Amino acid sequence: MFAGFDSRDIATRETTIHAVMGGSGPPLLLLHGYPQTHAIWHKIAPRLAERFTVVASDLRGYGDSGKPRSDPRHEVYSKRATAADQVEVMRSLGFQRFCVAGHDRGGRVAHRMALDHPDAVAKLAVLDIVPTYEIFSTVNKEVATGYYHWFFLIQGGGLPETMIGHDPDWYLRAKLRQWSGDLSAFTPEAIAEYSRCFRDPASIHASCEDYRAAASIDLEHDKDDMASKIGCPLLVLWGEKGLMQRNYDVLATWQKRAADVRGQMLACGHFLPRGAAG
Repeated sequence: MFAGFDSRDIATRETTIHAVMGGSGPPLLLLHGYPQTHAIWHKIAPRLAERFTVVASDLRGYGDSGKPRSDPRHEVYSKRATAADQVEVMRSLGFQRFCVAGHDRGGRVAHRMALDHPDAVAKLAVLDIVPTYEIFSTVNKEVATGYYHWFFLIQGGGLPETMIGHDPDWYLRAKLRQWSGDLSAFTPEAIAEYSRCFRDPASIHASCEDYRAAASIDLEHDKDDMASKIGCPLLVLWGEKGLMQRNYDVLATWQKRAADVRGQMLACGHFLPRGAAG
């Protein structure tokens, strides 16, 4: 799916991160969302590689990256820990400073990265999200309906793991269909790759831990940094047909969180890297 890219497994202090790398030029890190892997970028990455050295990685807990043992406070799957992985990956590849583009969960990791590692992030792009703290502070019926999984996946006692694990392929396709409106927006190769990775019970658990962290330790970190603004240039892109557009002034929410913000709505749904029209 990534012709001309090299595949790598890079050890960090806490886990191993799987990534592909290709192209030449300034370094650009691409971070995926839920329930995907780095494969979400497979169509756009070759085009970006004409201008950048592109690194597309799997977040910890997703794809072929490591799945560290979780902890009661969910710190292992906090955006802070996940962002630190990716900074280590880029430094191991020789990039001390780089650009980052994150879609969905990857955008939340990138947001935290820009706050925690301002020396590393030269420019930031977030795709079809508003800050996590903003969503939990303002959730309404439509957001709760469209983002029901935020509240389902944080349940304890193995509830979501057991229910998803009963038929992970069905669940995965249901989520992609819900957000895109049409599975044909995804290539069969991409869906097969997502399914291969998502069938792993460790991946299901880790992705639940990602959301549990978002509803707990991540909010603590965000609250502590509420007065801090992203210092690097921030590009905000969102879908005209997506949930964020219907419920938020997307650009305005980010203007409260960054000093240099520009953005644009695109004629698509949630999956901007795919151009899906959901």
